[in-house]
Amino acid sequence: MDAHAARRSGPRRITFVTNPDDCNLACRMCREHSPLASRRAPPASWRLPHRVSRHMSTELVEQILREREGSALAEVIPSTKGEPLLWTGLDHLAEWCAAHDLLLNVTTNGTFPGRGATAWAELLVPVACDVKISWNAATAATAAEIMGGLCLDRALEDVRAFVRVRDARRAAGARACRVSFQVTAQEANVVELAALVRLAAELGVERIKVNQLQIHHRQLAGQDLRRDTASRARWNEAVRGMRAAVGEHRLPSGDPVLLQNVEAWPEAFGEPARGPCPFLDREAWVTAEGRFAPCPAPAGQDGLLGDFGSLHDRPFGEIWESAGYRALVDGYERHAECRRCPMRRAGGV
Repeated sequence: MDAHAARRSGPRRITFVTNPDDCNLACRMCREHSPLASRRAPPASWRLPHRVSRHMSTELVEQILREREGSALAEVIPSTKGEPLLWTGLDHLAEWCAAHDLLLNVTTNGTFPGRGATAWAELLVPVACDVKISWNAATAATAAEIMGGLCLDRALEDVRAFVRVRDARRAAGARACRVSFQVTAQEANVVELAALVRLAAELGVERIKVNQLQIHHRQLAGQDLRRDTASRARWNEAVRGMRAAVGEHRLPSGDPVLLQNVEAWPEAFGEPARGPCPFLDREAWVTAEGRFAPCPAPAGQDGLLGDFGSLHDRPFGEIWESAGYRALVDGYERHAECRRCPMRRAGGV
């Protein structure tokens, strides 16, 4: 492929792992900030002597975005590990996206640190396609158990404030992002999932995206809803409850709350069907160290699927079209890590 074609190809979405060490909560399922986590260093080959902290510079982000101008890139995600609203470069990134016709896609823990929910909404709502708020409970006790440090009553008020800004922009005829709840389904909250649909409808939250628990810490193995027939049955009951709640509780607009990744499973225990990889040749990640990562799975983030190089040293398009990355795209189904990846859902992500 010639240089011009390589430049115009590439991912539709890039995630920049901007500040994985920054968070003001301690969610127990989090790989980085759980009280169950053991602090891990990046692989030795990934450590860069001129980067002493895991805070991505705005210069690196802008360098990559400049190189991607004219390509297929449409969305940019800051962080996903750590709280992106604590990254000092977020204002600059939002301004860049607004000026270059890119959309932000933000996942926040719902505490809106620093400036508060209203001021954050004024920055994010005009330029984001989606703001996902991590939300894992309908009761204060469950919220505190799963998301250490979260006050549910305060979080509810903050969501209302954020949604008010979105609704005011829409009423004025201006574009405004979708607001979603992002839920990690687990034993601790499975009986509250239907109530989350009712809560979302009341608050004006348009979508609920459900992810199944990834077992980053062995102490959480008993929270996995996929682990046996009884736990799968509880998930399937929650699916029925969530779907029923969608029909019974509408958004203020009259539209239904959208559900994503809410599908029943065969209750007999067995290896789940694997779909195609939803990430390779579609999306890309840049780690806090500036490395290219092919997917969000731990194997991709930790370099177990290959070392594709540093964006400090090579242009993004060169890595995207490199022999190593192309070999992974074409042959991932033969890779042991990819064969067992839970993100390859038969019904999509």
